[in-house]
Amino acid sequence: MELKSTQIGQRLAQHPYNRVRLLNAGIEVSGDKHQYLIPFNQLIGIQCKRGIVWGELEFELPEGKVVRLHGTEWQKTQSFYHYLLKEWQKWSLDMSNVSADVLAAQINDINTVEQQDRWLKTADLASLQQQIQETFQALPLPLQRIEQFGNCRDDYQSCLDWLDNGKKAIQAMNQHWIDRRLVQYEEFFNTVETSPLNRSQCQAVINGEKNILVLAGAGSGKTSVLVARTGWLLLRQQALPEQILLLVFDRQSADEMNERIQARLGTKKVKAKTFHALALHIIQQGSNNTPKISELETDEQKRRDFLIQEWQKQCAEKKSQAKGWREWLDEELGWQLPEGEYWHDKQLMVRLSVRLECWLGLMRMHGGSQKEMFEQAPAAFADLFQKRIRLMAPLLKAWKAALKSEGAVDFSGLIHQAVNILQKGRFISPWKHILVDEFQDISPLRAKLLKTLKMQNKQSHLFAVGDDWQAIYRFSGAELTLTTTFSAYIGEGEGNQCVLDTTYRFNDRIGEIANRFIQQNPNQSAKPLNSLIKGNKKSVVILSEDQLEALLNKMSGYVTKQETILLLARYHHLKPELLKKAPTRWPNLKIGFMTIHASKGQQADYAIILGLRQGKEGFPAPVRESVIEQVLLPQPEDFPDAEERRLLYVALTRAKKQVWLMQEPKNPSVFIYQLTQFGVPILRKP
Repeated sequence: MELKSTQIGQRLAQHPYNRVRLLNAGIEVSGDKHQYLIPFNQLIGIQCKRGIVWGELEFELPEGKVVRLHGTEWQKTQSFYHYLLKEWQKWSLDMSNVSADVLAAQINDINTVEQQDRWLKTADLASLQQQIQETFQALPLPLQRIEQFGNCRDDYQSCLDWLDNGKKAIQAMNQHWIDRRLVQYEEFFNTVETSPLNRSQCQAVINGEKNILVLAGAGSGKTSVLVARTGWLLLRQQALPEQILLLVFDRQSADEMNERIQARLGTKKVKAKTFHALALHIIQQGSNNTPKISELETDEQKRRDFLIQEWQKQCAEKKSQAKGWREWLDEELGWQLPEGEYWHDKQLMVRLSVRLECWLGLMRMHGGSQKEMFEQAPAAFADLFQKRIRLMAPLLKAWKAALKSEGAVDFSGLIHQAVNILQKGRFISPWKHILVDEFQDISPLRAKLLKTLKMQNKQSHLFAVGDDWQAIYRFSGAELTLTTTFSAYIGEGEGNQCVLDTTYRFNDRIGEIANRFIQQNPNQSAKPLNSLIKGNKKSVVILSEDQLEALLNKMSGYVTKQETILLLARYHHLKPELLKKAPTRWPNLKIGFMTIHASKGQQADYAIILGLRQGKEGFPAPVRESVIEQVLLPQPEDFPDAEERRLLYVALTRAKKQVWLMQEPKNPSVFIYQLTQFGVPILRKP
């Protein structure tokens, strides 16, 4: 059947189409130079309109497109329209039955997923949503028309709900699954640690995602969660002890974790390792070689003495080196150097040894050639960076020579070797589950080892615990973005986060001040951290630094022998002289001193934070990075004193009961002003 425009109608309409022809399951609209084929499965609607003289047919297509035919004789237009509409509706009804069957089959698959008694992963949702999309693509009717048919409407709407709200549905189903497991394994969660786990801890332990980051604030029980997670995997027979790898950052933490697991789980077969111990194990198994760790790596003082001696040697033997180093330290870092042979100055030697250690470590972690490092530098200071690397080159060469003569490797070399063995497929990972503590402190090199290990065994699961609020080791290469963009680091679309929302360490006043202070930086994750202990307005106070002795005198009157006092400072040399007489002046007080960096993971009943002043050796510390640090360290956040702010957060959260912030009244730290905005009082006397 065909409908044509009249000759005069065609001439007056000036339209590219002048005829329409009904096909087996579609229509063809054409003109002298144009042709448009519209299958019924692309036709959304048909409209018949009457102009002043002629008729008009309008065919609606997806995405709002419209094809029109003008200038047709009205009676013929009506007749064609009614016949076409009848054929189209008949075809649509037949296709709705086909669509209903397809949608019903999809609903059965959805019901099967809903009825499964297990944790539903993000990957399960992605797979189901992909399946629904493929089902929609298989329907013979346009999606815009599906809801017009009663036999399709409900199932189609259910599928749409899974596409639009699938994440919420999965979360609700997983919560119900968690509730059932908490009842079923109530005894386990009540006894796996010395006190029962709370709801957020249980949810973290039970979480069945393939890759999980648990954001655990200060005192929220992250170690308990790691131990309980290990016990859960064993209890549910998801892994054998030898298939669980626990990674920590130092030997002391590894020993403490192993003791905790043995005490709580009654097994010695699950072993915590440092990243370096892991690298050593991979090398031993993958190459039948047992590398020796250099004494320069394990002995801090020996390492610093070695670097200073080599530096002095370079300066003494080569005038160009001496001149270059003076320019670097004086002009770039603003250090005041003595005239003449400045490299013999003892204060400078102590100060520089720490920086040499840092710069060498960054170059070793990079692991590439000088050319590769040069290519990493931004054009703005590429020339200056090359000069600094060339000054460091003799020290790097001497370091490598010392390692070679010792027949040993350093930690960076150890990890690079392990990654190389993994990439060559010489080591087959036995670990199904990898658990990582203090993930916020992970460096790109350690992260590369971990990711290569996971790629080598694609079925392995990652369970990481960390806190971006306590990321304070950027100077040693830790990269915060590996935590804040965890899913991107994993790169599998399966990264999932959960939060431990309760602290058992400090009272709610300390928690309120610390949380508000850290979250002034919008780059920090927003997460709750509630306390079960009530504090008061004097739980956090500001005091003049000249009142320290008076404060300790007063504390000696009410602090018990069992309670501890921890003095914290930005730098070790700020340790107060009066502590030398503390054992006899206040014999019943347990007073300790630590740098804030060293205090991470520690706690005390009372904390006294020293040195809150502006300027040189102040807190926050003035930032003046070398160009080497600017290029080779992870880029800092675009927020003033971001890492220093986290450092003060760590200091605040060491205390259980009360915190004193010791300021210099005439030159107070900028942090003092910010804390007073939260209602922290300034006292004249303790």
